[in-house]
Amino acid sequence: MKIQHYLVALILFAIDRAAKWLVVARLDPERPVDLIPGYLRFIYTENTGVAFGLFDSVEFPWKPHILAALAAAAVAIILIYSARAPANRVLLPYALAVALGGVVGNFFDRVLQGYVVDFIDFHIRGGFHWPAFNVADSGITIGVALLLIDALKNPAAQRQ
Repeated sequence: MKIQHYLVALILFAIDRAAKWLVVARLDPERPVDLIPGYLRFIYTENTGVAFGLFDSVEFPWKPHILAALAAAAVAIILIYSARAPANRVLLPYALAVALGGVVGNFFDRVLQGYVVDFIDFHIRGGFHWPAFNVADSGITIGVALLLIDALKNPAAQRQ
């Protein structure tokens, strides 16, 4: 990755930190804020699991350490892969940078607090409800989606 790719990761990390700081400082956990009533609101929740609340209800003493170690491994893998990525793949470094910014954002929370602050709550009145998430989760998801698009656009690269 080049400096501009690291800058993308840093900007995503900074937006994630700022958003979480605002949520912790200003949002009352007992009073969600409706942005689009019936569809989108801000809530305050502490997620001890992984993205979108997966494994949040699983309790064991080493969970924060194992999840932090997995995030650190993901950072290492992204950095190693990005250093070896072909230079002609335009989308790939941006995909890795966005994912990196998200992974580092949640890793930072997990190391400092043992949980990740989630606050975006998407639902459809009384029906569908997506688990709460944050800016870092969005970055990871968008980064993975961009990686898939890159892989579909470059099928020959996958066979090498």
